Amino acid sequence: MSLLVALPLSACGPKSTGESAVEPTPETTEEATPVATAEPAEPAGVTAANWQDRDSIVGEEVTYEAGGVSMKGYLAYDRERAGKRPGVLVVHEWWGHNDYARQRARMLADLGYTALAVDMYGDGKQADHPETAMKFSAEVYKNQPQAKARFEAALALLKQHETVNPEQTAAIGYCFGGAVVLHMARMGVDLDGVVSFHGNLATQNPAEPGQVQAKVLVCHGGADAFVKPEQVSAFEQEMQAADVDYEVKVYEGATHSFTSPEATAYGERFELPLVYDEAGDRQSWSDMQAFFDQIFAQP
Repeated sequence: MSLLVALPLSACGPKSTGESAVEPTPETTEEATPVATAEPAEPAGVTAANWQDRDSIVGEEVTYEAGGVSMKGYLAYDRERAGKRPGVLVVHEWWGHNDYARQRARMLADLGYTALAVDMYGDGKQADHPETAMKFSAEVYKNQPQAKARFEAALALLKQHETVNPEQTAAIGYCFGGAVVLHMARMGVDLDGVVSFHGNLATQNPAEPGQVQAKVLVCHGGADAFVKPEQVSAFEQEMQAADVDYEVKVYEGATHSFTSPEATAYGERFELPLVYDEAGDRQSWSDMQAFFDQIFAQP
């Protein structure tokens, strides 16, 4: 049983130094009518490009183990906030656990959550070339039990932190990470919700009725040339057949990797249809917040 089909052979934003890329050539297709089209973004709002860090946000290097492999994570929380709070996992792009994943963890801490940027590759491995990134991510996808074990090891660590309410957990992921959190939901991992940002939606192991515990939010670029309209439609049919509480938000004109401020430079360097979309980044982050408000609402 393999999850390799779910790996989009595309990069989501560079670590820093790739000189060449082995990428599929996206085909031009007409966009399907989305289930839910995102509302136009308001001028004000938080994005990865304009977010201001705060001194009260604590960042801690953490090490945990899965299957005998040392995993390197990064945990962030606001020390000025009292009491326990929901915990959120952040799953990195195919480049590995990097500064972008850590920034998103700190941004979540700024919203009042405790966030753990996870390591899905082991030993904190990062790729500096698309071919290496493809190799690392393929290794994760082709070993479903290992992927789940690594994810659940991170989740257990997060739940144990003194600031976290272990009954309230979620996960978000970007590109590769977006596909990972969707797979974890399909496999029935105990989460309140998952959010996929420009993640691949295909799978060889579709969700089954009664298995998915998490509510699902997909934040998808309307001009994503790697995740095509037919894949979105197939995902919607899969979710409906499995009776999953889900929503697909489509951001008009946004390409693959639209939340990463480095996407434009990466796209230009390798002649790929990747562009940072400030409006899409802002609105998808806002949509995530609304989703969390819903799933973490006190009864």
